[in-house]
Amino acid sequence: MTIITDEYMRQMQEKSKEYCVCILKTTPRRAQTGMKRFVTEHNRRNFVLRVQGPLSILLQVSDGSTLNGVCIFDMSAEEVKKFLDEDPAIKEGIFTYELHVARGFPGDALPR
Repeated sequence: MTIITDEYMRQMQEKSKEYCVCILKTTPRRAQTGMKRFVTEHNRRNFVLRVQGPLSILLQVSDGSTLNGVCIFDMSAEEVKKFLDEDPAIKEGIFTYELHVARGFPGDALPR
């Protein structure tokens, strides 16, 4: 078993930084006719942010619940809110969101 010392934990905590976690939820409007184009543009915006770097982690939830996704942004909550408020699917009422400020370790990633 790996031993983690108090000193190691202090060093790691000093390296942590703030991120913004977005919880995206689906509304009943998602099932209405004509909504697919808004969702497609929403997805395109997410791909752009992934390529540009501020969207660090994007998890689509596929368990049939109203929870649609969890995203981790390397941006302030205020910046994420401005971006999301211009999202076509959010403006159309297809998705709602919650933002949470969180701390994490730069370089953490999903396993390959």
